[in-house]
Amino acid sequence: MNGMKNTNEYILKTPLSVDDVLILHSGDRVLLNGEIYCARDETHRRMIADLKSEKPLPFPLMNATFYYAGPSPTPPEKVFGSVGPTTSSRMDQFLEYFLQRGLRATIGKGERSPEVKKLLEKYSAVYFIACGGAAAYLSSFVVRSDLLGYEDLGTQALVRLWVRDLPLFVAYDCYGGDLFESGKIHYRRINLIE
Repeated sequence: MNGMKNTNEYILKTPLSVDDVLILHSGDRVLLNGEIYCARDETHRRMIADLKSEKPLPFPLMNATFYYAGPSPTPPEKVFGSVGPTTSSRMDQFLEYFLQRGLRATIGKGERSPEVKKLLEKYSAVYFIACGGAAAYLSSFVVRSDLLGYEDLGTQALVRLWVRDLPLFVAYDCYGGDLFESGKIHYRRINLIE
């Protein structure tokens, strides 16, 4: 990619379909609505163990969206506690297992491995980034939540969130587009001009 391109903004509702993912390109802005599932390292391990032992998950994996986040306790009179994204690369080792079973999108922060980009192309999936360091702000887009499992994991328990207009950017699309790489190129070009 030769620097930053024009981006689009979409309002999408989960579960995301393949058609939803195919319209997205790195750099696009998305306001996401519907159900997403908080899942981190230990949650992934537990889900894989359950699936391997033929125990069903408490939600449909097909076209699901995982949010790599560990929410804080819910304060009094709030819908949910702070819920900022965690570093996504820690979940790279688990990604293909879930993509093979229909996972359509993940949300987190930071760059991921080159293998992840290839997997997103292979399975027509997308990686969104949420604003890091804004956990309290992001919780304002949560309208409802419920605990689905693994309560003993504390902040890594499996939690379903219903979100309204959660602001995200497409970091990696299913065409090999990479917001981090295009941003670096754009930054270098600006510095060369100045």
